[in-house]
Amino acid sequence: MTIAEKIQNLRAALHQHNHNYYILDNPTISDYDFDMLLKQLQELETAYPEFDDPNSPTKRVGGGITKNFETVVHENRMYSLDNSYSKEDLLDWEKRVRKIVDGPVSYTCELKYDGASISLTYVNGQLQQAITRGDGFQGDNVTENIKTIRTVPLQLKGDFPEKFDIRGEIVLPFEGFVKMNEARIEAGEEPYANPRNTASGSLKLQDSSETAKRPLECLLYSLVGVNLGVTTQFESLEKARSWGFKVPEIAALAHSIDEVMEFVNLWDKKRTNLPYETDGVVIKINNLQQQEELGYTAKVPRWAMAYKFKAEQVVTKLESVAYQVGRTGAITPVANLEPVNLAGTTVKRASLHNADQIEKLDIRISDTVFVEKGGEIIPKIVGVAVESRAEDSVPIQYATHCPECDTLLVRTEGDAKHYCPNEFHCPPQVIGRIEHFISRKAMDIEGLGGETVALLVKQGLVHDYTDLYTLTVEDILPLERIAQKSAENLVNGVAASVKIPFERVLFAIGIRFVGETVAKKLAKHFKDIEALANASVETLENVDEIGVKIAQSVVAYFNNEVNIKQIEKLRNFGVQLKLSAEDLEGQTETLSGNSYVVSGVFTQVSRKELKELIEKHGGKVSSAISSKTSYLIAGDKMGPSKLAKAESLKVPILSEADFLAMLP
Repeated sequence: MTIAEKIQNLRAALHQHNHNYYILDNPTISDYDFDMLLKQLQELETAYPEFDDPNSPTKRVGGGITKNFETVVHENRMYSLDNSYSKEDLLDWEKRVRKIVDGPVSYTCELKYDGASISLTYVNGQLQQAITRGDGFQGDNVTENIKTIRTVPLQLKGDFPEKFDIRGEIVLPFEGFVKMNEARIEAGEEPYANPRNTASGSLKLQDSSETAKRPLECLLYSLVGVNLGVTTQFESLEKARSWGFKVPEIAALAHSIDEVMEFVNLWDKKRTNLPYETDGVVIKINNLQQQEELGYTAKVPRWAMAYKFKAEQVVTKLESVAYQVGRTGAITPVANLEPVNLAGTTVKRASLHNADQIEKLDIRISDTVFVEKGGEIIPKIVGVAVESRAEDSVPIQYATHCPECDTLLVRTEGDAKHYCPNEFHCPPQVIGRIEHFISRKAMDIEGLGGETVALLVKQGLVHDYTDLYTLTVEDILPLERIAQKSAENLVNGVAASVKIPFERVLFAIGIRFVGETVAKKLAKHFKDIEALANASVETLENVDEIGVKIAQSVVAYFNNEVNIKQIEKLRNFGVQLKLSAEDLEGQTETLSGNSYVVSGVFTQVSRKELKELIEKHGGKVSSAISSKTSYLIAGDKMGPSKLAKAESLKVPILSEADFLAMLP
């Protein structure tokens, strides 16, 4: 078997296994075996770049950087849908339809998924491009990011047309959304507002490897093109499914508006059990010939109508407003409500977000308020029944002092939230910081959970995370629900954490805006805590992907005497505050002060390995050429525009061999 045949066989097998897992939900090999096949293919593609394929399964992991997304005109316009909110609206639509078409009319009913609209173009069964809806006439080319979504087939199967477009929605399932927010909260970052906006934002991330980390799915439902081999919308759904697309199973053929309403009413009740956001039902004339006959208005197709579910809204009473203090000191006002049932759950509280939101709603204690579930998940107050308000009601005065420690709150210009500045003595901040320190992605201290942390703080046994290293079994045993074995596990877990590598320690100490990924970059660049502590804002900004906001936060952290004392305590307890000898092996400062852009296909090492070599020897990897670029490392098949820009800016151009010769 030739190398080319081996590569093709691996690609075909991986495409099929991917389809089995993500589309059919019926895997036939283990995750490990899949990863081994993928690794084998990656090694072959690296060794034999002449067999490069833009739709290889290896492209799923991302890595391409897009600074500016190219605007592309849709070959076939992406129209909006007309909306209806009642059976009467649908009956009016049916009358208009029957004035134009003759004969029996049937309808395909599909759920309306609330995501980011996308148009995929396939040529000869391969994904050619992915374009966002934009204004309907043109959108952004987000192909590199779309390739990372596992439910987007890169290679079709079966009797697909030579060329066609297929439209659908990029969605973020509730389960994945919740996990993403848990991770953000753990990293001290603001949680995302809702799945739809998060899915939409994911398509415009500049680094496709970041998109690959998000559990996005692509639900497809509309074929566009000529000679598609189908005559009805319902048949097109089945065909698309057979070609390898993830087409929602929930769809029905209806022969009257009454049957349409049966589908609407059924899913208006059942939608709360779905894994995705839905906001209605899309009703389409089933016969494609009739669709063509009906055509379009200036804005919408005449052959389709969206029936929007009414957001479930309940009326209740605002009893009080409480203020919660987060780990970073951020204050969040929370509405305490008279308990009310909403979308199957009893709602007692709703977020009021910040002082501006309270002022905007003009909400007052004892007001009758309207509550909805934002994004089907988070209860929110959407309005106030002002007409039923008591005459003696007064506007809410936002809290001026911390509800936990009575410290005067601060609010910096441009920040939506108020903060409690008493970070080292405010109980929720102290507890939150320790909980972050012991978390799985940080110090991963076994035997210690949130309840125990709160108990330790309450009993005065710990005042910050450094005190964990002084705890003894005798200290812990008197605490409630702590037995001998539990106390020993806790102490042993703390002792074992001194072996946690520097990058995770850096994440654990809780510098604002320094999440897991940023901590890795900083650790790799500065190599030890002293170098990082002495770095200026300007020096920090020169680190790859570190902006001014993070840089200022790091400098502020190390300018605080309390933080410096805590770092010194950690050092005395043996916590890792520098990269290990193994991590430092082979690192030099040969390329220090230089910025490199890597472009093209390379033969001796992969592009990823080139970037690792640059960083290993003290250089900085940039994604775009600018006047600050020291060198462009040019491989085969590099884009002509990048070459032209380098030449115009007089950026020196190195071949792969030239660059490797520079290394020690």
